[in-house]
Amino acid sequence: MVRHVVANALTLMIVGLIGLAIIISAGKRQFEGPGPLTQPVCFRVEPGASLRVVSRGLAEQSAIKSEQVFRVGAQYSARADRLRFGSYLIPEAASMDEILDILTRGGASTCGSEIQYRIGVTRIDTLVRELDPATQRFATVVQFDAGQEPPEDYARFTAQSDMQYRVTVAEGATSWQIWEGLRLAEFLEGEAGEVPPEGMLAPDSYSVTRGASRETLLADMQSRQEAILTQLWETRADGLPYQTPQDALIMASIVEKETGVADERRQVASVFVNRLAVPMRLQTDPTVIYGITQGRGTLGRGLRRSELDAVTPYNTYRIDGLPPTPIANPGRAAIAAALDPDDTPYLYFVADGTGGHTFSTNLADHNRAVARWREIEAEMRQQQQTD
Repeated sequence: MVRHVVANALTLMIVGLIGLAIIISAGKRQFEGPGPLTQPVCFRVEPGASLRVVSRGLAEQSAIKSEQVFRVGAQYSARADRLRFGSYLIPEAASMDEILDILTRGGASTCGSEIQYRIGVTRIDTLVRELDPATQRFATVVQFDAGQEPPEDYARFTAQSDMQYRVTVAEGATSWQIWEGLRLAEFLEGEAGEVPPEGMLAPDSYSVTRGASRETLLADMQSRQEAILTQLWETRADGLPYQTPQDALIMASIVEKETGVADERRQVASVFVNRLAVPMRLQTDPTVIYGITQGRGTLGRGLRRSELDAVTPYNTYRIDGLPPTPIANPGRAAIAAALDPDDTPYLYFVADGTGGHTFSTNLADHNRAVARWREIEAEMRQQQQTD
């Protein structure tokens, strides 16, 4: 009798162990196998959120099938206490194991919203952009100009402790415009100090945190521009009419202001290098404009005859050689163009109505191109009046 009872107990134990092994195996397959998501989603882990709260949220977004399996897997893999708050992109069909890795890996958030502060040549504004998980593209949900009262929705985004901030500086912005833009940025702190030297701030996109120092950010921009100029100066072409890297920076700033077409930069640079070699005056409007505005915004009108005739350090119609300083902050491509221009015979260029320019080797051809541009301008004005 006793032997029979023991045998039955052993049988039940074996069956139980087999059943448990089957359950564990099934749970492991579910934990490591493809998940139910049919398209990517953004998932936010709040500061201090528990494993139970996170698993419930994942189930509500249909990222996992079983909250219990997720929690057991987290405990078994010793990751239950390693959740990092933030907004994360959960890929399509991600397994529970992969999701847990994403939520515990740490680092910057990979999904959610981004506040982008843009310092341009004519405008400074703030964009709040949200990532669409399905397309992996950002969509603008809030936008307002610097100095304006932010919309009510803006506070909802700035309240997020993991919000990503980005300061983007456009090529061709002046040092004063950048300095003023950072002074108006509500998410930065501290004094901005003196306006940095013209041309010595690298146009780029800078990732910052809320409360970052204005002075430190300006120093970073200056350090980056110095590094770019030093690197490109070392690999400059032979025979250029520059005595110092500063001369090249001045030329690069003129190139930056003269064309917005990337493929034209080296051609434009060749025109000015050729003029210096002749020698002839640079005769470029952007330098005259800078002499009037001192880089504090745009002129907003055409140049007057009296301004073109005035003898000033920046009027390249009346002075020989380069102006005394850069007239804006050139990007890397413009600096590269100034230090390695195309080899061309061009001495002139004028707008062609397509956004680019017509280049000429002599004054007669240039005058014909100018006349054609005047016709295009008249047609454009007439079209605007009709519209």
